[in-house]
This record gives sequence, C-alpha cells and structure tokens, in this order.
Amino acid sequence: MLKKLSVLYEDDRCAVFNKPAGLAVQGGKGVGLSLDTLLAREWAGKPFLVHRLDQDTSGIILVAKSREAARYYASVMAERRARKSYLALCAGRPRSDAGTIDGDLVIRGVRKQSRTGYRLLAAEGDFSLLALELDTGRTHQIRRHLASLGLPVLGDGKYGDFALNKRLKKEQGLNRLLLHAAYLGIAGNREYRSLDLEAPLPDYFKTFLARVIDNRSAFFHDE
Repeated sequence: MLKKLSVLYEDDRCAVFNKPAGLAVQGGKGVGLSLDTLLAREWAGKPFLVHRLDQDTSGIILVAKSREAARYYASVMAERRARKSYLALCAGRPRSDAGTIDGDLVIRGVRKQSRTGYRLLAAEGDFSLLALELDTGRTHQIRRHLASLGLPVLGDGKYGDFALNKRLKKEQGLNRLLLHAAYLGIAGNREYRSLDLEAPLPDYFKTFLARVIDNRSAFFHDE
C-alpha cells in the first residue's frame, strides 16, 4: 500500500504525501489501515503526524520525521504561517463569488469559533467548484460550513444531500467525497526548506468535474 502513495516531497525532516481517499491518517479503534501505521512499518524512526485529513478527503498531508520537526511544523500551522487550500465540488452556487463563512461549530459538546474562506472557481448548472482556505481547523469544518450555506460537497455521506448523492451514484457512479486538499505552502528559514506543493486531483474527481463543469479552472493543471 505504501508504494502506491504519491510522495510530493521528502527530506530528512518531513515527507509530504498525496493521500488517497479512504485511507485514515491515524490508527485507532475500528481503523483497519492508516497512514501512520504504514509509515511506522517502513521508516526507521517513528512518524509524527502534524495535521489531519478526514479519511474520505484526498490530498496533501505532511508527516514529520522527528519530534523536533513535528514541533516546528505544528507551530507553523498553529500560528497560521502555513497556507492550505482545498478544492470542493458542491451542489448549488454561492451568492457571492468569494467570501468568508463564519459559523461556530460544536466539537465534542464545546462551541468553537470557526472560519472558512472560499472562492468560486467555476460553476455550471447545479454545480460549483470552490477553492477554500481554513482560518481555523475544526473537525469536518469545510463540509459542515458548506452544508450550512446550502452548498453540500458532492459525495458527502454525513452532511451532504443524500438524495442527490444517491442519484449521482446510480447515474454517474459517484461513490467518493469530492473534497481534496490541493495545496500546501510553508515559508522556509535557515534550517527548514520552504514548501510550495500541489497535489494533483484524483482521477475520479477530474472525471466527474469534466462531466459537470466545462469551464475548468486554471487552479490546477493536468499532469
């Protein structure tokens, strides 16, 4: 399985992967296979997770190779000195082409401030392609925020339009969440190299996107 993972970047401090949808990032109860357990089998040292992606979300994930590197990258992300961008194909169209979604989310019984920036890349008919950036990083934040605007991510079995998902699965064979962690940028310093990485869209995402939206955005180029 590890050999099938696309490595976007690697040095002596970290590795950055294009995680496939369906692979959990962290092992635990009820998790059969995860990125951290796969890396633990292959790496000489322990892998240190710096951030998370939902199991059903594809795209960029950075894993540190030492505790020191993990502290550095975690601080960069906590202090919002890293830029992370996502792509989502949604049902509906936002009222404005760009904006910020401010909406508190309840996480394990605690209400937490949450903010997501979005930009419309392309739209056609009943579908929109959005670029999104997180100002906060709450559980399922993008999916929950978009659903609250009436723009559910296609293929979302938890917060999405279940009737639409069922129809798209039957008619188009869609059986994946169309949410992808597309970009990671981190400024470097004397010890750590800068990162400026894109993760190509999965084939199923590109195929479905081409079917429903002809006006493809230049946000992504084909490999």
